[in-house]
Amino acid sequence: MTRPLRDAPQFYLTSATTCPYLPGREERKVFTHLVGGRARDLNNVLSQGGFRRSQSIAYRPACETCRACISVRVLVNEFRPSRSFRKVMARNSDLIGEGLPPRPRSEHYSLFRSYLDERHPDGGMATMSALDFAMMVEDTHVDTTLIEYRRRGPDSGFTGRGRGDLYAMALTDTLSDGLSMVYSVFDPSLIARSLGTFMVLDHIERARRLRLPYVYLGYWVDGSPKMAYKERFQPQERLMAQGWERAE
Repeated sequence: MTRPLRDAPQFYLTSATTCPYLPGREERKVFTHLVGGRARDLNNVLSQGGFRRSQSIAYRPACETCRACISVRVLVNEFRPSRSFRKVMARNSDLIGEGLPPRPRSEHYSLFRSYLDERHPDGGMATMSALDFAMMVEDTHVDTTLIEYRRRGPDSGFTGRGRGDLYAMALTDTLSDGLSMVYSVFDPSLIARSLGTFMVLDHIERARRLRLPYVYLGYWVDGSPKMAYKERFQPQERLMAQGWERAE
C-alpha cells in the first residue's frame, strides 16, 4: 500500500504548445518534480492519478478544452492473449529480455535514433542528442529498469541473458501496484516481428510473475492512430472523471 505523502508537492502549468496527437489542437501540461526521498512514493500516487514520468518530472495533460488523453492500465490477472497475440509471442520466442540498471550506452542511442528517424521523424524527440537521450534514461529517482531484448544464446537458460544485436528496449518503472512503461523503442527494420506489441505482452507476463495487478501503458487518445494499439490489450481500465473504470 502506498504511504501518504508528508509534504504536498508543488505543481506548475506549462504554456500551450501544438498537440502531438490531434491536429489543430494545443496542449498544456501540469507537472511536478520527482526528486529526493519522497520521489518513489510520489511517483506511485501520481501514476495512479494519471500522471506519467519523464526523467525527474511527473506530468499529465491539462488542456482547457480537450479531455482526449485518457490513462490506460491493463488488468494483468485477467489478461488472456488472443490468437494474434500468441502468434506475436511465438515469432519472438527466440528473444529474451534482461533487466538492467538505467545506464545508457552507445548502442541504446543508435537504436533510439533509428527508431525515431523511421517512425517519428517529425516528433518532439526527433532532435534529441546522445546527451539528451542519456538524461532521459538515467535521470530517475524512482525504481527504473532498462530492459534489453536480444536473441537467445546457448547459455541463456543459465544466465538469463541474450546475445547478439539489440532488437528492442524498454524503460520501465516499478510501482507499488504495477509496471509503468515509460518509453520503448525497437529496430524499425524488423516490422514483421511486431516488437512493440511483444514488449507489452512481455511486461504483462513480468507483472504477473511479480504479482503486480497492472501494466500502465500511458495515454490512449481517441482519434489518434499513434495510440490506437493500446485498445487491443484487454481487459483494461481507463481513468475517467469518477476514477478508474473498466473498458472492454
